[in-house]
Amino acid sequence: MIDLAAQARMVLHQAFFGGLAAAGFGVLFNFGPRSLALCAGAGAFALAVRTLGLDAHWTLEGATFVAALATASVALIGLRGLGAAAQAIALAGCIPMVPGAFLNEALLGFFTISASEAVNAEAAILPSLQAMLRFIFTLGAIGAGLAIPSHLARRRGF
Repeated sequence: MIDLAAQARMVLHQAFFGGLAAAGFGVLFNFGPRSLALCAGAGAFALAVRTLGLDAHWTLEGATFVAALATASVALIGLRGLGAAAQAIALAGCIPMVPGAFLNEALLGFFTISASEAVNAEAAILPSLQAMLRFIFTLGAIGAGLAIPSHLARRRGF
């Protein structure tokens, strides 16, 4: 049986901290106060969608793709008057989904392998490659999810 209250708390937790992180990236991108609030909303939305996808037992890459696609679509439709800034807000909202832990795991494994006195280097290669591939595929999912709505919106047939 699924505990809906626990699932709702988890989604809210992810949404809150995703929004906070996205607003932080908005500060780095030098967005104004109104845009920072929009970044926080985009980040909260993106992390909530991804969390629901992960709860539905999707892969990290699949849930991240759908979250980025949904975030870019909502930004494109909801912030139509902002033009290119809507895409920048969607990007800032998706940055908290970048899986830094996988990149960290991969790089530390590669550094271990490249040490002058590497011990059991063969055992570190496979986990490092797997972590790097998960990072690359998830980053690609974010990029594709962000790009598809703007390309579809430019087509005259849509």
